[in-house]
Amino acid sequence: MSEFKEIFGSQNAMLFMEEPVLPIFCKPKLLPLKTVTMEKMEKMQKDAIEKLKSLEQTEEEVQYSPIPRILLPI
Repeated sequence: MSEFKEIFGSQNAMLFMEEPVLPIFCKPKLLPLKTVTMEKMEKMQKDAIEKLKSLEQTEEEVQYSPIPRILLPI
């Protein structure tokens, strides 16, 4: 059998200690509940509903008013 030849002597070797691996926790990132696009879509929908309600209200006022009114486009 062949013998192993020592390449590194004690004067050339580096000693180290193995440290246990511990988890490192990062600061949590807060994610928005709604995206910017979703907020814009909801705002557009809300504005459209408000506009529709105001148009319906003005139509009811015109139908039930005794004095005819002229509606100008907005």
